[in-house]
Amino acid sequence: MMNKILLFIALLGIGFGLQAQQSKSAISFEEEIYDFGEVKEDGGTVTHTFSFTNSGGQPLIVHTVRASCGCTSPDWTRQPIQPGKEGFIKATFDPRNRPGNFNKSVIVTTNADEPTKVLRITGKVLPKEKTMEDIYPREMGPVRLKTSHLSFTRVAPQEVKTEELEFINTSDDKVSITFDKVPEHLQISVKPEVVAPGQKGVITAVYDAGKKEDWGFVVDQVYLKINDDTNRGNRLSVSATIEEDYSKWTDEQMAKAPVINIEDRVFDFGELKQGEKVSHSFVLTNSGKSNLVLRKVRASCGCTAIQPDKMVIAPGESTNIVAEFNSRGMSGRQNKSVTIYSNDPKKSTMLLRLTGTVVK
Repeated sequence: MMNKILLFIALLGIGFGLQAQQSKSAISFEEEIYDFGEVKEDGGTVTHTFSFTNSGGQPLIVHTVRASCGCTSPDWTRQPIQPGKEGFIKATFDPRNRPGNFNKSVIVTTNADEPTKVLRITGKVLPKEKTMEDIYPREMGPVRLKTSHLSFTRVAPQEVKTEELEFINTSDDKVSITFDKVPEHLQISVKPEVVAPGQKGVITAVYDAGKKEDWGFVVDQVYLKINDDTNRGNRLSVSATIEEDYSKWTDEQMAKAPVINIEDRVFDFGELKQGEKVSHSFVLTNSGKSNLVLRKVRASCGCTAIQPDKMVIAPGESTNIVAEFNSRGMSGRQNKSVTIYSNDPKKSTMLLRLTGTVVK
């Protein structure tokens, strides 16, 4: 009799277990990873559909499908999926501007007993073949250049540095290039002097920082004369950041160096009526062991920096840098700056700020 009771209880438990299992939905995918293989960058979007079945006993609802980044655009079955029926998750990948291998996830959230599933799409994007416009994007009349900006990056104060820029003649005629408005610190030449149709040429620029006699980030504009024709649209920007190189200084030199110190580098003027002016005096102190030399003090647009009384500050001495902000034509939140270039090896560039709000 006892054995029959135990058997009945066991069967009852199994029945309840099956009923509980049937009371839930379950999602079963045919595959959870799909490899697109090799796809072309300019071949357009690729799509794969992940099929799944509701293997539970209750309707399955897909709440959200979220892609790992904007390059995968998901779609899915929106209506409830009955037990035993199928649904889909569609993942679309855009290879444009994404050369190389990719491994993207698609996170699926449902009301199933396992509420979160992670699907993956993988593959490799083959880079598109570059056109002439890709290689030489900057057009100037009959020629195309790789860029219209010659950057010399960092240049020491007395350094002479050379940079080159490649171009191509895309016209059906020969082309010669000379330059207009070339500053004294810059020498520019072209090889070959006459460029045949379809032929490449090289612009060589030599930058002499000693002749520039400036500090920090500086920009010059040079104009191309193509076949002796001057067009102000054919402009080449030449930039450099002129600063001393302290990387090879010894510990002894660093210990004896000047130290620029300004306790409060931000001045908040609060609210200012449009058209009014406000000024603030920043106190600069040399807390180092040798003379501090102020190379340059430069203000951003809308702000004026009055040159300090002393450009050479002895150890322990101080000077004032007065910055003035003119709110004429301004409105809303303002953030203006004053940049100080000095011979402090650790802070050769220091930024001061004036901030506040201009109201009408």
